[in-house]
Amino acid sequence: MKVLIADDHAIVRRGLQQILSDEYDDIEFGETGSAQETVDAVWREKWDVLVLDITMPGRSGLEALKDIHKECPELPVLVLSMHPEDQFARRALKAGASGYMTKETAPEKLVNAIDKIMSGGKYVSETLAEQLAEDLGKDDASGADHDRLSDREFEVLREMASGLTGTEIGDKLKLSPKTISTYRARILQKMGLRTNAELTLYAVKHGLVD
Repeated sequence: MKVLIADDHAIVRRGLQQILSDEYDDIEFGETGSAQETVDAVWREKWDVLVLDITMPGRSGLEALKDIHKECPELPVLVLSMHPEDQFARRALKAGASGYMTKETAPEKLVNAIDKIMSGGKYVSETLAEQLAEDLGKDDASGADHDRLSDREFEVLREMASGLTGTEIGDKLKLSPKTISTYRARILQKMGLRTNAELTLYAVKHGLVD
């Protein structure tokens, strides 16, 4: 089995490899540390499963996921993120992920998640499965304002609402302050907001900040 692990932290990649190596006898790993490296690796080689982080340098993991799913829709992708599932799981599944789990649950549930998506199933927590089932009966037109944001804009929104400056967000996401400023303008325009204070109040009200 060939597993590609995409995460910008080497210690996380090593930890995931150890968990999987303890379970599977015949396993081969590949590693990438950015979204573009991940896309390139998928183009170069055939993989049985991809374990993908969301927040990486440059493009986000979700942006890479859309490209990968478009060209390799049969590749099972497990999004493994530090972000709570109620904030990002729907976006990941919509982009083509086969499953979503948080990093804090990985030691106990990673193997089960890999087994399930490799057998053609979808992996989400029981709580999220119930929420998704409830959403089936809702009108899509009633979606929240932040649902209109792109995946990267949504990331920037969360960081802004957490109190980080444009420079700090740029350093964290490996983007220039000018790019962050552009994202800020787009976010405010799309959501009909005027100031960072209004944005922060919105994010708190909708549970978008940890």
